[in-house]
Amino acid sequence: MSIVANLMSGLPLVAVVGRPNVGKSTLVNRIVGRRLAVVEAKSGVTRDRKEIPARWNERDFIVVDTGGWELTPADDLVADIRGQAEIAIAAADVIVFVVDAQTGITADDAGVVDMLRHADVPVVVAANKVDGSKHDHLVTELWSVGLGEPIGVSALHGRGSGDLLDRIIKLLPPEADDSDREPVATLAILGRPNVGKSTLLNQLAGEERVLVSPVAGTTRDPIDVVVDMDGEPFRVVDTAGIRRRAVSADKGADFYSIMRARKALAEADVALLIIDGHEGASFQDQRLAQEVADAGAGLVILANKWDEADAEERAETLSSIGDRLAFAHWAPVLTMSAKTGSKVGRIGGAVRLALENRRKRIPTGELNRLMRRWQQMHPPPVRKGRRPKILYAVQSRIEPPEIVLMISGGELGSDYLRYLEGKVREHDDYTATPVWITPRSRQSQHHRS
Repeated sequence: MSIVANLMSGLPLVAVVGRPNVGKSTLVNRIVGRRLAVVEAKSGVTRDRKEIPARWNERDFIVVDTGGWELTPADDLVADIRGQAEIAIAAADVIVFVVDAQTGITADDAGVVDMLRHADVPVVVAANKVDGSKHDHLVTELWSVGLGEPIGVSALHGRGSGDLLDRIIKLLPPEADDSDREPVATLAILGRPNVGKSTLLNQLAGEERVLVSPVAGTTRDPIDVVVDMDGEPFRVVDTAGIRRRAVSADKGADFYSIMRARKALAEADVALLIIDGHEGASFQDQRLAQEVADAGAGLVILANKWDEADAEERAETLSSIGDRLAFAHWAPVLTMSAKTGSKVGRIGGAVRLALENRRKRIPTGELNRLMRRWQQMHPPPVRKGRRPKILYAVQSRIEPPEIVLMISGGELGSDYLRYLEGKVREHDDYTATPVWITPRSRQSQHHRS
C-alpha cells in the first residue's frame, strides 16, 4: 500500500498505467468526475504519480495517474517517468491497464503486459477509444493479451466508464474501518521553478516520490503524499512553480497546473515557501508570500541550498527576505538543504507551531478590554475631519484568527490596523500565521496581514 493510501485515508489504491498517449489522464478525469489530471496531446505531460480521491457506488478509493511507460526510454527524464509508473504498480491494490483499441498492442504495450503478469494484484484491461459499436470487435481482439476480459471504454465520451468502475469496485479489498481516523493537516510546498520543491517532498517522504530534474516545469500537477514528521502524519502537496498570473486564454497544461497550484494553496493549512539560497527572495517570492497571507494559510519560509551558498549569498538571501517579505515578518525563516536533508528535521516543529497559533482564540470580554486599552494608548487618527471609534470587537474565526471591529465616526486607516495587529501579536504568540483585522461600519473595510 502506498504512503498516501495507508496514512492519509486507508483507502485502496487503483493505478492507471499504460504507454504514452493512450488516454490514461483522460480516463482518470472521467473516473474522478472532474478535470484534475493534466491532459495534453503530447507524451510526457504526466510526469509524476498523481493520486486523486474517487468514489463509486458508495465506495471510496484513490486513483493514481501515472506517466507513460516506454520499453526503451529516450532520456533520463523518460526513464524516471517509467520508474514512477513501476512504483505505482508495486503499490496498487488494483491496476487498470489502458490500451488504445484502435491501434492495438504495440511493443511498449507488450512491455507493460509482461510486467503486469508478474504483479500480484488484479488487472483490468481498459480498451480505450471504443467510441461506438463499430469498434466493439477491437475489444474482443484484446483477449489475446492474457490479462482477463477487456472492457471497451471511451475516456473522452464516457462510454463504458460505468462498467469499468463496477469491475474496479468488485476487485477492491474489503473496506477498512476509518471511524477513529484523525484529520490530517495539509502543507503546500510553494516556490519558483527549480528551487527544490520536489526534492524537499522526496526528502520528507523518504522515497523518490516526485521526479527531480533540472528542466523547469517537471512538476505539472500538484502531487500529494502523506509524510511522517516526528510521529505525526501531514499531507504534503508539491505544486507546480507559479511563475505568473495565468491567462484564461492559455488553456495548455501550464495554465491548468497554475490553477491547481492555487487551489492547493487555498486548501492548505500551512505553506512552505522555498527561497533559493543562491539568489535570495525575488519579486515572485514576494507575490507568493502575499498569496499565502491572502489565503489565510500559515507560512514557514525555507532558505534552501544553504550548504551550497557562500557567506555573501547567505547574507544577501537573509537581507532580501527581510526586505521583500517584510509584510510577512511573522513567518519564521529556516535554513536547510533539501538535497542532503540538512536541518529539514526542523520543519515539523515550525509547522506544528503554525497550526497551534492558527487555532488561538481570544475570549470576547478579554479582547474588548484589550481594544479599549490600546485605543486609549493610541487613539485612531482623524481622517477626513472625523475620528473613528472602536465600539466592539469579537474574534469571528480561527484558522487564521480574524478579529472583527465594529466602528463608528469614520474609517480606520491601514496604518492603525497594522498597529492593532502588532498589539495582538504582542499579547500572544502568533508566529507563522496571519492575523486578519476586519473593521465594519457602514462601508466594510478589510485588512489582512
